[in-house]
Amino acid sequence: MTTTPRRRRLRQNRTLWLLDRLERDPRADALIETIRERVRALPLGSGRDALHGRWLGHPVHPLMVQLPIGSWLSAAVLDLSPGHAREARLLVGVGLAAAAPAALAGAVDWADLHRQQQRVGLVHAMTNAVGIGLYAASFACRRKGDEDGSTAGRVLGFLGMTAVGIGGMLGGHLAYRQASGANHAEEVPHLVTEGWHRVGPVADFPAGRPVRRMVDDVPVLVVRETGGTVHALADRCSHLAGPLSEGTVADGCVECPWHGSVFRLSDGWNVRGPATAPQPAFDTRVVDGHVEVALRKGDEERPALAESEPAGAR
Repeated sequence: MTTTPRRRRLRQNRTLWLLDRLERDPRADALIETIRERVRALPLGSGRDALHGRWLGHPVHPLMVQLPIGSWLSAAVLDLSPGHAREARLLVGVGLAAAAPAALAGAVDWADLHRQQQRVGLVHAMTNAVGIGLYAASFACRRKGDEDGSTAGRVLGFLGMTAVGIGGMLGGHLAYRQASGANHAEEVPHLVTEGWHRVGPVADFPAGRPVRRMVDDVPVLVVRETGGTVHALADRCSHLAGPLSEGTVADGCVECPWHGSVFRLSDGWNVRGPATAPQPAFDTRVVDGHVEVALRKGDEERPALAESEPAGAR
């Protein structure tokens, strides 16, 4: 029977309705908080920022999942044609080996998300865990080498691919509908007009204290140092739009009050995650006793990541 456009719309709306219910359902919040605390307590050191993808400029988890998914999909293709049992088994094993670091990177990102995102992310992780379990069982069956084991291995592999596919759909919802991992400061250069913008008299900016001002309806963080130097950054954190003006200023940096990302005031560079993108920075000047800011163009003044960072950012 042909599916009508109306039925397709109802099916799509049903899916979105279920995902919306999942986002708002608090029943798993206690479990989420326990897992979150344990993930954040892992002794990862600088490896935490590496798993976030700070070195790459965006989350590394979506990149890492390509290897297990690609391996398992290739194994499924080989399972559909005779005479490739050994190669399919190898690909299933490669996928299993690659799944662990990908899952760790995803868990580290998940621990620093909003609760609505974490609710979806928990089901995403559970679905993928089921898929990994099915592939582990598939690999064990394939190692037996007999026809029954090969048949069971193929069936379990197809079931695993189904579970991983559902997990991928939930991951897409996290990334594209809930904007998990997106740069939440990307819009700033498109909204702030060129030229200098007056944000207030110097007296309105106490030394060392973050102050929030608006430029073309874009919130801007302004900090005046004790020596008189004024810094200005986009106020909404690139990680999840946290208000940097409510954060802590120390050692030439500002720390986001929501998830602890640290940005250098002089140029907006993200010296500590979970933020993977820097903050848009503004040039500043004082004219007739008033502070003026202009959006800085390009990254010419932003040092390479390998250069030394402020002590407070470590």
